[in-house]
Amino acid sequence: MTPDEQSLLAAWRAGDVQAGQALFRRHYGGLSRFFRSKAGDAAHELTQATFLACVEGRAAIRATSSFRAYLYGVARNILYDHYRGKSRTRELIEFGEVSCEDLSPGLAGVHAREQELELLLRAMRRIPVNAQILLELYYWERMTAREIGEVLGVPEGTVRTRIRDAKQHVEAQIARLARSPELAESTVMGFDTWAERLRQLVARD
Repeated sequence: MTPDEQSLLAAWRAGDVQAGQALFRRHYGGLSRFFRSKAGDAAHELTQATFLACVEGRAAIRATSSFRAYLYGVARNILYDHYRGKSRTRELIEFGEVSCEDLSPGLAGVHAREQELELLLRAMRRIPVNAQILLELYYWERMTAREIGEVLGVPEGTVRTRIRDAKQHVEAQIARLARSPELAESTVMGFDTWAERLRQLVARD
């Protein structure tokens, strides 16, 4: 956490409402993108629910921890609750196995013109929810393995292993969904570039 963010967090916890608003403005775009890619039109509602949960639990935020990691940890729980609320089985959802496409088919309002972007979007939504979250935090929000470890509650080394596994999941889906081997290869070879373009697309739409 940067000194500026530490100061804002300390002031907010001490009762400075404007400091809290400044923190939320700083992270609104990323948090909205987090939900948009997985919950479509419910993104705004879930973003607001996350900020409200942070306000209610701000006393529990450790001054030495990353506020961003805390925020996305709350967001992940809000997302899980959202899916459980839509499911008949509720508590039986295994987020390490089921995908966003399984839980909420289609992504309303997001359309990609380039074949690689469209392919990566479809592939990302067909890997397990936990793997999608991991890759988005790493490639879209540019979190370090240590920060992601705070979000997930696992060691940094475990995060690095899971990132590799998640990327292999995506590559397997790309190979399965691609219209041609050439399209699959161009998408995988340019993964970092296409991931950044997809980040911009989800944020814009």
